[in-house]
Amino acid sequence: MEKARDCGLLLKQIHDEMSKNANNALRPQDTTLAQLDALVELDRAPDRQRSLKELERLLHVAQSTAAGIIARLEQKGLVEGFGDAADRRVKLVRITPEGIACAHAALHHRAEAEERLLSGLTETERDIFYTLLNKVRASL
Repeated sequence: MEKARDCGLLLKQIHDEMSKNANNALRPQDTTLAQLDALVELDRAPDRQRSLKELERLLHVAQSTAAGIIARLEQKGLVEGFGDAADRRVKLVRITPEGIACAHAALHHRAEAEERLLSGLTETERDIFYTLLNKVRASL
């Protein structure tokens, strides 16, 4: 009897396990995966700052969720929020030097986790895996 295939379930199980491991690794830094994603987006940005609206879009979260993530990062001194001089309605967020250090350390852990995830694959299989993941993502 052929085993049933459930791609969605497998992807969810992989995602859940990776998220759990990432959040456990980030716990000593008192950050979460969502907060790390925000820090990474800010670190990659020109002048290491973005508007709250941009972060909302890049993180694929609601305005209230983005505001909560940024508020917690501000409390930890990892980002600073301020108003746009040209338009007071726009809230800008800038990563601090402490935030940059936190993001870089967490990205190192993320790279290690990804290496563990892919450790059973050859380089050729990894290339094929990434190609297929990108193809699936593009179809959504």
